[in-house]
Amino acid sequence: MGNLHRSGVFRKSNDSARLIITTFMGMLLGYFIGVSFPSVSLTKISLPSTLMSSFDIAFNDDRHSSASRSFPENLGSGSTPSTPKIYVPTNPRGAESLPPGIVVSESDFYLRRLWGEPSEDLKRKPKYLVTFTVGLEQKNNIDAAVKKFSEDFQIMLFHYDGWTSEWDQFEWSQRAVHVSVRKQTKWWYAKRFLHPDVVAAYEYIFIWDEDLGVEHFNAEKYIQLVKKHGLEISQPGLEPNNGLTWQMTKRRGDREVHKDTEEKPGWCSDPHLPPCAAFVEIMAPVFSREAWRCVWHMIQNDLVHGWGLDFALRRCVDPAHEKIGVVDSQWIVHQVIPSLGSQVCHHQIVNLSVIIFPYVSAFLAFRFNVEICSCDDSLIWSLHYLRKTILYTRSMHIACQLKSPSTRSACCDD
Repeated sequence: MGNLHRSGVFRKSNDSARLIITTFMGMLLGYFIGVSFPSVSLTKISLPSTLMSSFDIAFNDDRHSSASRSFPENLGSGSTPSTPKIYVPTNPRGAESLPPGIVVSESDFYLRRLWGEPSEDLKRKPKYLVTFTVGLEQKNNIDAAVKKFSEDFQIMLFHYDGWTSEWDQFEWSQRAVHVSVRKQTKWWYAKRFLHPDVVAAYEYIFIWDEDLGVEHFNAEKYIQLVKKHGLEISQPGLEPNNGLTWQMTKRRGDREVHKDTEEKPGWCSDPHLPPCAAFVEIMAPVFSREAWRCVWHMIQNDLVHGWGLDFALRRCVDPAHEKIGVVDSQWIVHQVIPSLGSQVCHHQIVNLSVIIFPYVSAFLAFRFNVEICSCDDSLIWSLHYLRKTILYTRSMHIACQLKSPSTRSACCDD
């Protein structure tokens, strides 16, 4: 019995010694393995952003859960945590409940990749926006026009005939923004797709027709002159011997820019008002970012051709006769091709009071219709010229009627 007792004690002592020796050897082995590897800094380990996001979400959820458990007063009805109440009245309308740091109230037409770092999407951010309202028949003319604009200009095409993929034959079309809605004019597109907050990234916005010859136009030089002369609303000068145009918008060969002109006797009640000053036509206007924010709000939802808008543009800049002008040294040719010409039916009833008097129809004592049985360009532009003449004759008469009786007799035939 004594031998058995001593044998058991010896085995226990032997097992304890073996455990101690094994633990010591393991620690020693681990130490030598550790020092044999280079040091690793956890701060230099790059983990995938998705994994880090998962860690953050899990960590935040755990903290939120702990806070909810620790502070029962954070609980709303039942066991659902209540959302912190935020109200920032300076945020845009509808976003008052959002933290200001995440509110993005403006956008742009910059094209983005489907992968990679967003900061690397754009090698160069366009500074200006150029829009054309186009039909496929004018593709060669638009191609020539687009090539006058550098990579600083974002190109945007509004397709009124529904043809879009056919423009892919042009290399620049791959970088352009295409919007297609059939049988709509550029002011319809502008009101719906060029909201000031959407185009806020661009210093100047060109809203041009498709029938402009640009052989004598340089976009970069045009921008330089607009900035030099402080023009908020402008247009290139028009070739004076081609088509019908106002005296104000005709190119002058002896200067860079002009801001006023002399019209026919009696057409200008004030030399600082249209059509003698503060006036550009609607075929090729260029707006600064600030001016466009005002003009966009002035465009009515049912505005079609835009006739009459040119006389109201002055309300968006002050003083208008100083900030609206025509750039003479960069000029264009109006080719007189009516937009949507091929889209108009060949037999329709046209109300001339709508065509000629879009803004003064309330003063008319008559309305009449004319039946147009063709899409004859000369007829359309004759009506356009008729509208110009009658509009100003009537407008001047209205303005005269608003004057005091003592001054009215000098200019009005009651």
